[in-house]
Amino acid sequence: MLLDVQNLVKSFGGIRAVRNVSISIPESSICAVIGPNGAGKTTFFNLLTGIYKPDEGTVLFDGKSLLGLRPDQVNKAGIARTFQSIRLFHNMTVLENVMVGMHSRLRMSMVETLLRPRSFGEQEREVRAKSIELLRFVGLAGKGDEISKNLPYGDQRRIEIARALASRPRLILLDEPTAGMNPNESDEAMALFRKIRDDLGVTVVLIEHDMRVVMGISEHIDVLDYGEKIASGTPAEIRANPRVIEAYLGKRAAREHGGSDNGTAA
Repeated sequence: MLLDVQNLVKSFGGIRAVRNVSISIPESSICAVIGPNGAGKTTFFNLLTGIYKPDEGTVLFDGKSLLGLRPDQVNKAGIARTFQSIRLFHNMTVLENVMVGMHSRLRMSMVETLLRPRSFGEQEREVRAKSIELLRFVGLAGKGDEISKNLPYGDQRRIEIARALASRPRLILLDEPTAGMNPNESDEAMALFRKIRDDLGVTVVLIEHDMRVVMGISEHIDVLDYGEKIASGTPAEIRANPRVIEAYLGKRAAREHGGSDNGTAA
């Protein structure tokens, strides 16, 4: 497993936001973490990326523990992410936003950056060229000189993804990547996620509320409710799981749905 999370726990005061969650992500897969609002999904991502420190549990990435690492160290280890709310440098150009994402891979020290030796210029040109290529990859070719805040919402999401990819991750965590998109934009986003996996070899894990997207792209789904993992399985198994139906629609809907629990309860 590329990512192996075991018995993760996080509390805020008297509220246990994540309750003994165990999730394993195979390399070169596209997986989803879903659940109703307040289920603990973004908290889970924040624990993986060093924004929060878990109270208990282990997080192994490619066999190495991520516990105690800062967000920048997690990124350098090979995990990148986007956020539920777009976090761009809005007054910088599209290209500059992507170039910022390469900071963890730069070979220059702070002193060298200030002195700007000849090798600095060579590296800067390399970063620029790779950033332009990433913009082309996500469908923003020719928009590098535009101010990021002036682009449509869907394009701003693509900038975020390009910036995350700029750190050359092995795993990318996408938090609500199609939020606010119309069906056509969502279809294009799904095609991009597959391209990230297939062309770049990057494992993709997304938090997503759009079930059409989740069921259309995920190979494996884990479901959280009130911080606890309640099901795990293929899209077909999750779609038929009464515990998942109950979490989203209530007990009455689960009874009316009938059928057997085909998912793996946690």
